[in-house]
Amino acid sequence: MQALDAAASVLQPDWPAPPSVRAICSTRAGGVSAGPYAGCNLGDHVGDDAAAVAANRAQFAQALSGARPVFLQQVHGVDCVRVNARTPDATVADAAWTGDTQIACTIMVADCLPVLLTRRDGLLVAAAHAGWRGLAGQGGVGVLEQVLVPFRAPALANAALGAINSVAKMRTAEDSAEVIAWLGPCIGPDVFEVGPEVKVAFEAGAPEAAECFRPAHGGKWLADLAGLARQRLARAGVTAVYGNDSSAAWCTVSNPSRFFSHRRDRVSGRFAASIWRT
Repeated sequence: MQALDAAASVLQPDWPAPPSVRAICSTRAGGVSAGPYAGCNLGDHVGDDAAAVAANRAQFAQALSGARPVFLQQVHGVDCVRVNARTPDATVADAAWTGDTQIACTIMVADCLPVLLTRRDGLLVAAAHAGWRGLAGQGGVGVLEQVLVPFRAPALANAALGAINSVAKMRTAEDSAEVIAWLGPCIGPDVFEVGPEVKVAFEAGAPEAAECFRPAHGGKWLADLAGLARQRLARAGVTAVYGNDSSAAWCTVSNPSRFFSHRRDRVSGRFAASIWRT
């Protein structure tokens, strides 16, 4: 698993992505925001000054080497959209994919888990927002299962989503093995306290999810969000997973100088993870 460089202002995923695929994850370092948003807050929906957010987003875009980040309106759901040069910011979805170049699939977080994905041949890239609701989904189908659909039909990257879905039903383990994933920072397993309904939601689709929960006080549980994502990816055939290994260095709550955290601060900025094809 990747070790975090505590001095880096931007995280560069350490994974075997092809040379045509680039990815970064911001921290709260840099930027012009003040108060509870101090640093490089990229969220325009959290109460920060609009001009400061615009300046922070411009700074973030410079780090993408000419690629355009597409910022979604994330709603803790499972919908995945294809993005291109015409996709407006604030498109409602919790995951994005593209086969186009210089379009960065971008996810904002402040405790939830950002997941970046690419095929080993670099034909497609994607990013997903994996909070517990989107990750659990319904009946074992959550945001990660949804974002993997186009990866099973990469030759149809410019086709209608219906056609991609049809082919994807016939393409499973072989194509998933061509996908690699990187997990970014998120709330860690020592502080992510949840109610019993969260444990039930995950175990309904995957009994092995019980391994990612530890008893806490008052009938609550400590959940390993990154561990649950690794399980879901493995069930979908994606076993090459890098980045967040559930250790303390990746915990947003436990690293206040480095990461924004809504659970820790309530009023908080957002950092972002982006992936794009050059």
